[in-house]
Amino acid sequence: MLRWFRAFLPKEERFFDLFARHAQTVVQGALALQDMLRGGDETPVFCQRVNQFENDADGITREVLTAVRRTFITPFDRGDIKNLITAMDDAIDQMQQTAKAVVLFEVRTFEPPMREIATLLVECANLVSRALPLMQSIGNNVAMLTSITEEIGKLEGRIDDLHDIGLKELFLKHRDGNSMDFVVGAEIYKHLEKVSDRFDDVANEINSIVIEQV
Repeated sequence: MLRWFRAFLPKEERFFDLFARHAQTVVQGALALQDMLRGGDETPVFCQRVNQFENDADGITREVLTAVRRTFITPFDRGDIKNLITAMDDAIDQMQQTAKAVVLFEVRTFEPPMREIATLLVECANLVSRALPLMQSIGNNVAMLTSITEEIGKLEGRIDDLHDIGLKELFLKHRDGNSMDFVVGAEIYKHLEKVSDRFDDVANEINSIVIEQV
């Protein structure tokens, strides 16, 4: 009877499939964000793509949280699973917040540091996508997982630097002009920095799981 009952429950492997789907959605969201920050007349199109990928990610997150409740045996602690998928989802949520700001303020041109940050965010997303399959066999992949999370941390630091440089350049550019342009630019920088912070949170969650499993 127990065997029959468990046959209808999500299997452990399903979590990694869901993680992979979510990670790929985050990558696609980051690529759309990068395209958005190139500017031009198609900016609203890429804003909408960011929104769509965020909606897709939300759906996968709900699947993960449902699977956590229904699965007898999970690949690692249930709380860790929730924290990991939530951190991943927060990253693409912040991408959506960036897109919303762009739509709200009808921005069509973006500063070079913003575009550089977008490129680094794509790198962060790709690193997360590389890391998650390795977690199916953490013991064999400790060194690689540690290397990946360290690289995400370095990228987050570079993005912080670009944020500060960009804000300074923005201030100098607009201090004798339209202050609203500075306010709008600063808002976009704020959301971009938060995306990188959320990727750093993902790296920290991965590290925490690795430490617990080895």
